[in-house]
Amino acid sequence: MKQTKIDKNRILDAVHEVARDLHTLDFIDKRAMRRYDALCLEPVPDYTATDIRALRERYRLSQAVLASILNTSISTVQKWEIGEKHPGGPSLKLLNILDRKGLDSLI
Repeated sequence: MKQTKIDKNRILDAVHEVARDLHTLDFIDKRAMRRYDALCLEPVPDYTATDIRALRERYRLSQAVLASILNTSISTVQKWEIGEKHPGGPSLKLLNILDRKGLDSLI
């Protein structure tokens, strides 16, 4: 199964490279290029309650400050950290950006 995933990534990389070249030569318009770009995005990983708490503690943020940065309520962050709810959509993406790029990228 691991081999299939590697093959799929190589194929997507090759397709994306060809699409970029065709876009450079004006054979593919911007709209089509955006579709190819979207196909090659890596999915955002899920964050568990432990992951969210560890991320918050890594940057020494209170639940209120993290909620403010993510534009959500304090109770939502509390529910994420006890596992009652799970982040999704924009909140999940912002958590991923915070995890990968740091606090300065969101402020």
